[in-house]
Amino acid sequence: MKFEFVLLAVLARCPLSGFDLGKWVEKEGQFLRSRMHHSQIYRLLGRMESDGWIEFEVDPREKRPDAKVYRLTPLGHDALLEWVRSPYDPPSRFQDPDFVTRFSFAVPLDRRAAVRLIRTELDYRYAQIARNRHRDRSLRFVDPIPELDQELAREIADELHHYGAAAVDTWVAWLERMLHRLDDAEDEGQTEQAEQKEGTAR
Repeated sequence: MKFEFVLLAVLARCPLSGFDLGKWVEKEGQFLRSRMHHSQIYRLLGRMESDGWIEFEVDPREKRPDAKVYRLTPLGHDALLEWVRSPYDPPSRFQDPDFVTRFSFAVPLDRRAAVRLIRTELDYRYAQIARNRHRDRSLRFVDPIPELDQELAREIADELHHYGAAAVDTWVAWLERMLHRLDDAEDEGQTEQAEQKEGTAR
């Protein structure tokens, strides 16, 4: 996941200075990417400006350095929507930061893109569960080193399997809830549009 798209999505909500973007990264952004220094944010902003994705206005500040306040350009707007709508290739690890990030920004920008994203993720997880839930998980040891506790290794492997299975089931259940919620909202929106058209026709 390129963090430039995260910054574009945040700026889509409102123009912000580099300092304010840094504060957002420290709070909300810490769950998307850890340990990003302010200097990295300013480098990204410089690159995004060079690419024509953002522009800034200088905000004069009394007794403080003036601030550059960044906003999206039409090119940045298009780049953001292209990212939100781009194909998603699920990794083997679920709850991937790329999915969570893209989903959180896609929902208010393009509900249909968010629905496609969820369906892609769900299809992959259903297939992954079917392939792996009842696989042979036997641990075999051939001339293991003396320190290796075979019984404990098997016990911990079982514990991790059950934990992982429960976690992925929770993830799938959450995805299904989100899909139903977005589908219901889309149905309501279509009903409202139809009623408005009918009222206009009268």
